Amino acid sequence: MTLSVSLSPYNRLICVAKKCLRMLSALKAVGTSFDVTNKMKKIIMFFATAIYIGYVPVASGTISTLVVGIPLYLLFSELSPQGYIFATALFFVFSVFISHQAEIILQEKDSHKIVIDEFVGYLVAMSFIPANWKTIGLAFLLFRFFDILKVFPANVVEKKIQGGLGVVLDDVVAGIYANLILQAALFFAPVILSV
Repeated sequence: MTLSVSLSPYNRLICVAKKCLRMLSALKAVGTSFDVTNKMKKIIMFFATAIYIGYVPVASGTISTLVVGIPLYLLFSELSPQGYIFATALFFVFSVFISHQAEIILQEKDSHKIVIDEFVGYLVAMSFIPANWKTIGLAFLLFRFFDILKVFPANVVEKKIQGGLGVVLDDVVAGIYANLILQAALFFAPVILSV
């Protein structure tokens, strides 16, 4: 007789996050810094800066989330809930790696030019949220608000955790805060966010 346990969406998200952290620990043990050729640097910076949007001098995170993050979410939203979480987890690992390499290339900690982390945060903000123009817009505003404000523990993560993991995790925290508010709004006032 097998016992099947149904996990809530947040418990599944936590399980995936734990697996990602184990994968990142394994990457760190092997060494995530390697000899990067000029061609590799260009590819890394292409992804890290979201097709070079990160070089926009003002509000690069906001602009990149609008131009690339929301369309990426719309693409991921076509997946099943499990597929969405899996794709987001893979993108998280990819973003940590790219952000780490970009920091080495730029010689800056959490440079404003690195915007790939914004997408992970936005994907977290929209996890288990029905897609419509109201939720997409409100998630964008809430995520950007919390990402700019750096509410605890995002401020600690940003200062204490080095490398790509630190770059991405503070956006994940902002995404979690945005998601919690959206989940509460959907629970307590679903009419407001329905189309």
